[in-house]
Amino acid sequence: MDALLVINAVFPTGQIVATRGVYDLACQNPDFARFIQKSLNRHVKGDWGDVDDEDKQTNDQALKQGNRLLSAYNDDRFPRNGNATIWIITEADRSATTILFPDEY
Repeated sequence: MDALLVINAVFPTGQIVATRGVYDLACQNPDFARFIQKSLNRHVKGDWGDVDDEDKQTNDQALKQGNRLLSAYNDDRFPRNGNATIWIITEADRSATTILFPDEY
């Protein structure tokens, strides 16, 4: 998996890391690696993806108040244990952004 690139972020991401499951699949599948990059670019621009309206509002407030940010992105081409979703979480202190499968939380 190539290094992830962040362009025009609306908040600091800190160190960008991926769990073993995400990393391994990205190394094996270039399409999944591109999906990760696209999802990360959406996250850092405040496009929270496939979360419900309440979670979108929570993220919008968290962006202003410096709380944790959680995005979810779904792509049915990449099912894992029946779930084709990844989460991207940026810590409240903006020290790190983690890309993970929900079952790795």
